[in-house]
Amino acid sequence: MTSSKIEIQLQTLPDTAGVYQFFDAKDTILYIGKAKNLKKRVRSYFNKEHEYGKTNVLVKKIRAIKHIVVASETDALLLENNLIKKYQPRYNVLLKDDKSYPWICIKKERFPRVFSTRRVIKDGSEYFGPYTSIKTVYTLLDLIKGLFSLRTCNYDLAEDKIENQKYKVCLEFHLGNCKGACEGKEFEADYLQNLASVREILKGNFKNSLSVFKNQMKTLSADLRFEEAQVLKEKISILENYQSKSTIVNPKISDVEVYSIVSDERYAYVNFLQVSHGAIIRAHTMELKKKLDEPDPELLSLAITEIRYRFKLQSDEIYVPFKVDLSTNLKVTIPKLGDKKHLLDLSLRNAKYQRLEQLKQIKITDPDRHTKRIMNQMKSDLRLDKAPTHIECFDNSNIQGTHPVAACVVFKNGKPSKKEYRHFNIKTVEGPDDFASMTEVVYRRYKRLLDEGLPLPQLIIIDGGKGQLSAALKSLDELGLREKIAIIGIAKRLEELFYPNDPIPLYLDKKSETLKIIQQLRNEAHRFGIEHHRNRRSKSALKSELESIPGIGDKTRIQLLQAFKSAQRVSFAKLDELEHIVGKSKAQKIYNFYNNKK
Repeated sequence: MTSSKIEIQLQTLPDTAGVYQFFDAKDTILYIGKAKNLKKRVRSYFNKEHEYGKTNVLVKKIRAIKHIVVASETDALLLENNLIKKYQPRYNVLLKDDKSYPWICIKKERFPRVFSTRRVIKDGSEYFGPYTSIKTVYTLLDLIKGLFSLRTCNYDLAEDKIENQKYKVCLEFHLGNCKGACEGKEFEADYLQNLASVREILKGNFKNSLSVFKNQMKTLSADLRFEEAQVLKEKISILENYQSKSTIVNPKISDVEVYSIVSDERYAYVNFLQVSHGAIIRAHTMELKKKLDEPDPELLSLAITEIRYRFKLQSDEIYVPFKVDLSTNLKVTIPKLGDKKHLLDLSLRNAKYQRLEQLKQIKITDPDRHTKRIMNQMKSDLRLDKAPTHIECFDNSNIQGTHPVAACVVFKNGKPSKKEYRHFNIKTVEGPDDFASMTEVVYRRYKRLLDEGLPLPQLIIIDGGKGQLSAALKSLDELGLREKIAIIGIAKRLEELFYPNDPIPLYLDKKSETLKIIQQLRNEAHRFGIEHHRNRRSKSALKSELESIPGIGDKTRIQLLQAFKSAQRVSFAKLDELEHIVGKSKAQKIYNFYNNKK
């Protein structure tokens, strides 16, 4: 059995790749795992009895779950590796450094070598990776070797040693794999130019190299050397489908902290990532409850101070999304591009997921608080004087100019109140006139509410642009409600929100909760109106056809429709079938009516 706290966490986990951590009652990490889908993977621990006893014991000890969102399954694998080495949880297999992932190194030396290694040494050399597969490393090295003639020997190619002819070329030179730098047969500038192309390949920029490969493949094909051309084709395929960089680890970034923030009216969420030796080793998201309307820079500064104190952090540099005021000698960097910006984006993504998760949990545990937050958000977004706990939305349905109708849907606290939905058959308007129809239904709706002493909405939404909004305003003016109810129009094409006497529309964030509720209202009004319009046309068609049969009254028509379900089926019915329903005399009249028409 899972506790209510764990159950809520399970319901609100994101459907994305990441790393999860299980904690016991003493807040000690029990287990760290990776997942392609966090929600499915973590839930699987609690949905069944496990084959192995240790797993069952682990699940019984879990009292809290934390997670870190990453960009891909590969990133999750790398982050899991780093965190397990850092914390060595009891229920994880111990991962030792000598079993670490492979890197590709460009050695800091004259005529630098390019080779694979599992050890990162701080000697000024460049490291790319880590890679989750040694096969990938070998593939890249093989591609580089095939494209560029780089040395593989470990000679010290100092200038004086080459001049003194200390070395002799080896077999690699005679095979064409090396140009003989050890005997001075290659200029250092040419070698370094090739090395620049190697760096681009390792960074994932294959454009120039692919162009070279493709030209070589065409040349080989033209010379009928198809086997060699096929080898190059396979290498091109590998390059085109491979992504060489990971957002999780970058050896150039060491001993820094990354901070980001997202906030709403009442709360702020600050995410922190600690990067050591190019790897994320710690992540944490702090929730701050606002007392006043504090700005994000002020909240972020407070959170950074608290997090650094809590975790006893001593980094000399931090990455943040904007300038912050800190009374320390910290180097503050605001990344704009590259790997640093990727780390900041990852931190921001985690902060957003944390906020989303908290909102989902509040929706489950405290629906009143959730509703109040949504209403306050709508009040702020739509520039209203009151929270719109009662909203009504109008839509006209006038297909092909026949049977004009309108619909009014009602939302209470952001949710449909279907028992209060109303249909309107247009009575005073001749022909398809949407503006006049809108004026009529708005007047009829609120005249009735006033006459019956029923509560008025805080917000009216009109499905349409400026014209429809102006038509609705005529009725509010006539009823004296112009200043008592807020009213806006929503245009379908660009989701523009129009206000009375304001020529400039309001555009909301496409992902905002306010816009989603408005769209839901608009779509519900449209659906409800179309449904009524369809029913009116259907009933009208049935009525006109069945009513034209001489000697057949309403009671008989109802019997026929109940038995045959449609007028069309009545028209194809056999005489004995009709007699069974309405008797011989009426059956003969109906049968003759339809068969004489045929």
